[in-house]
Amino acid sequence: MHKYTEEQKAFIKANVSGRSRKELTDLFNGYFGLCLGCNQITAFIKNNKLKTGNDGRFKPGHVPANKGKHIGGWEPTQFEKGHRPWNYKPVGTERVNGEGYIDVKIADPKKWKTKHLIIWEGVNGSVPKGHVVIFADGNKRNFDIGNLVLVSRKELAVMNKHGLIQDDADLTKTGIAIADIHLKMGERKRKYSSKRNLQC
Repeated sequence: MHKYTEEQKAFIKANVSGRSRKELTDLFNGYFGLCLGCNQITAFIKNNKLKTGNDGRFKPGHVPANKGKHIGGWEPTQFEKGHRPWNYKPVGTERVNGEGYIDVKIADPKKWKTKHLIIWEGVNGSVPKGHVVIFADGNKRNFDIGNLVLVSRKELAVMNKHGLIQDDADLTKTGIAIADIHLKMGERKRKYSSKRNLQC
């Protein structure tokens, strides 16, 4: 720890105003032939509660030192036309999504579609509105067209509710038929209830 002489203390007090800590440190070291660190001068200023008069704000009319100068950094032309980032994936690339399905990149820049839908639609056309394609045996890697089954969202809801989706394709397909029966029974009950309400 540096022990300041009375002359050094007086010097700092006389020159602290309007100077940055670095400027004062350089001035002090140059005058006394020392090599104190900026943190040491800063500590002296704080311990003696000296006011520098420098609050770090720009005064009116102040011209920044870098005015008109180019600041390095990102440029619009940093990547030349046609440049591809390091993580670019070509069309046809496959990946596993968060739900465990296989996605296939079908177009740039970032258009992906599930593989089982691509296969099913390639044979049957677009999936009708309100419907989904499921894996009959529950295996999300079995892309055999016979294992990809179209069901309505209503059927799927009933199947999930009653545990009708199995790891056996035939049992799941039977489950679809059972779901249809549940749905038709529900429709008949609603119609019957409506008629009774009208009669009352």
